[in-house]
Amino acid sequence: MLRVNEPINQLLLAGGDNFLTSLSVDCVILGFHEGQLKVLLLKHRYRDMWALPGGFIYKHEPTDAAAYRVLKERTGLDDVFLNQFHVFGDPGRSSKEFHLEDFETDGIPMSSDHWILQRFVTIGYYALIEFSKATPTGDLLSENCQWWDIHELPVLILDHQEIVNKALVALRLQLSHQPIGYNLLPEKFTMPELQKLYETILDKKLDRRNFQRKLLSFNILQRLDETKKGVAHKAPYYYKFDLEKYNDALREGLDSGW
Repeated sequence: MLRVNEPINQLLLAGGDNFLTSLSVDCVILGFHEGQLKVLLLKHRYRDMWALPGGFIYKHEPTDAAAYRVLKERTGLDDVFLNQFHVFGDPGRSSKEFHLEDFETDGIPMSSDHWILQRFVTIGYYALIEFSKATPTGDLLSENCQWWDIHELPVLILDHQEIVNKALVALRLQLSHQPIGYNLLPEKFTMPELQKLYETILDKKLDRRNFQRKLLSFNILQRLDETKKGVAHKAPYYYKFDLEKYNDALREGLDSGW
């Protein structure tokens, strides 16, 4: 007889009373590191597959609060940029067989009408965080939590690849009318570093002069007196975001386009 995975068993026993059934959240957590846009993924505890951080919603919990809770649990961070971007409700996105096999391996007998085996609609969020400040932390259903280059993702469970793809589309659309960078870059950065971030998200090269002219026209950057040390050519100045003007631009939008 298989040994029962007791933490998961307790979650399943209490879940029907504590959580909304058939509704969940999934988070595409993005960070920028060494010129790469990275996404935080969880390794499935039994399969050679990975998943987005996600979770159930408590019955008296706002959906946004559930997403923030998942982010806090997986990264240790509180102050993050979070945006709801899509609802995924394809009837075939859930798989009873997939979950039944997992729970059988957990040593947990389960009827086919169990709450966790029913159709689940998930609300997709993307989050932008500073890579260096996050502490990747797994959950009960995973054996590892780590960053992956957005261009070199492993095999993802269920429809999680589709969720990632739509998150990137939504993020690129955001670039057309809102600023990006405050949650992804360190406090001070150079203009080439900011341009690399935009190019990585957009997946295309941008003209250096046009990029700098456009970003400065938004009036959300402050140039510092300090320059970057140890570079071969002319040392670029450091910049930082004017947080008040940056937040105004998030609320009011930018007249932009890339």
